[in-house]
Amino acid sequence: MRKNWGLSSGHARPFGDRRWLLPFLASLLVTATLLLAAACGLFSPPYPSGAGDAALFDVVSLADWDDGGGSSSGRDGAPSVEAGIKNRLLEGNAASDSDDDDDDENPDDAAVNSDDSDAEPPRIAYLLEGTKGDGLRMRRTLQAIYHPRNQYILHLDLEAPPRERIDLAMYVKGDPMFSQVGNVRVIAKGNLVTYKGPTMVACTLHAVAILLKEGLQWDWFINLSASDYPLMTQDDILHVFSSLPRNLNFIEHFRLSGWKVNIRAKPIVLDPGLYLSKKFDLTMTTERRELPTSFKLYTGSAWIMLTKSFLEYCIWGWDNLPRNLLMYYVNFISSPEGYFQTVICNSDDFRGTAVGHDLHYIAWDYPPKQHPLILSMKDFNKMVKSGAPFARKFPKDDKVLDKIDRELLHRSEGRFTPGAWCDGSSEGGADPCLSRGEDSVFEPGPGAERLRGLMKKVLSWDYRNGSCSSLAYDQTKRDWYVPKSKG
Repeated sequence: MRKNWGLSSGHARPFGDRRWLLPFLASLLVTATLLLAAACGLFSPPYPSGAGDAALFDVVSLADWDDGGGSSSGRDGAPSVEAGIKNRLLEGNAASDSDDDDDDENPDDAAVNSDDSDAEPPRIAYLLEGTKGDGLRMRRTLQAIYHPRNQYILHLDLEAPPRERIDLAMYVKGDPMFSQVGNVRVIAKGNLVTYKGPTMVACTLHAVAILLKEGLQWDWFINLSASDYPLMTQDDILHVFSSLPRNLNFIEHFRLSGWKVNIRAKPIVLDPGLYLSKKFDLTMTTERRELPTSFKLYTGSAWIMLTKSFLEYCIWGWDNLPRNLLMYYVNFISSPEGYFQTVICNSDDFRGTAVGHDLHYIAWDYPPKQHPLILSMKDFNKMVKSGAPFARKFPKDDKVLDKIDRELLHRSEGRFTPGAWCDGSSEGGADPCLSRGEDSVFEPGPGAERLRGLMKKVLSWDYRNGSCSSLAYDQTKRDWYVPKSKG
């Protein structure tokens, strides 16, 4: 019986059909040509001979090639967002570093009197946070710090009842100025915030993400609570910061040491606010952990004024430091007082931009305890003399707030703090802020002089030398000192 070698049902001789021979020879010829071209270096990479890093590629660039282009661009030829942000901030910090390297100029004068006259006046993004019963306090603080040039995000945490959050949202929606300018937002779904836990950091990053997602314009970010209150007008603040470098990050910081190491860094904790819908205290285990060796721990105040470029870095985290530290601080007591401090002081690009002050007047016991003192009328003169633009902690509806409104802000109850942007008539007791004028023109008052005095101190060469160093920090005196050596 004859075997069938063909693919059809008919009879055929093995390899009887030689039509395969021509394609085979052609492919053999192409293969030989490619091998010869490779041997001659026709397809060699365009690196100079001897370049040891020829095999290293930029991850962002490779990602961009997937979009069909060979340059560092995204879809539709647009520059990569992450690469653009990184390049912008590095160029800005490099320019600042080059200015600092000039030993022939007085760095104190250069910092306070930076020539930004051609730049657009700054814009500040505020995060105003509160909890159950803080809705009316947040309205008052919002009115006191409002300026059409700025951005405002209001957050009532999950402990506040839905009715209070709805009332706050309806107040914002019903205000004619807020509706006209469109710069006040209320977070519709409150986040659960645990005292001393990482959920406060998560809320701050949430607000920053909203600002970035909506493409809003801002230069600095400030977080305030319902128990904070301004000590000067927004015209004072914006006027002074118009003359300052835009890369400065105001954040109280110092090395974690002493009792805080054992109480905050070594315990292993769990924040139920990350996975439960009701508020509970932090859960601690009996186990202890070692201190990190790949980065240094810093601590300070939870109240900050940070630049947009630094917070973009915290969100994008292109060198992974912010993400690693965020995961570390999930198991850390009082993480809001350490996360941003540790990120900025361990970052080569931002370490030199840190200014050791939180722009708040805060009264402490000596030595400082866990909580600051409650401010009252007896603290008024000290608050004013400090030059700080904000103060805390105030009790609800205290008389000292009325004194601040009357003598420092010149603000009437239920109205905005007046400024150059208020273009209406004040005749007959009318509210001039019902009409909006130019928001890039300011009328600075005595508060601006006080703030400029504070800036001259904290931006001085001697003061900034303590930033991200081994020096200790006296929170009551607001100054650096050399810690005593053990033994």
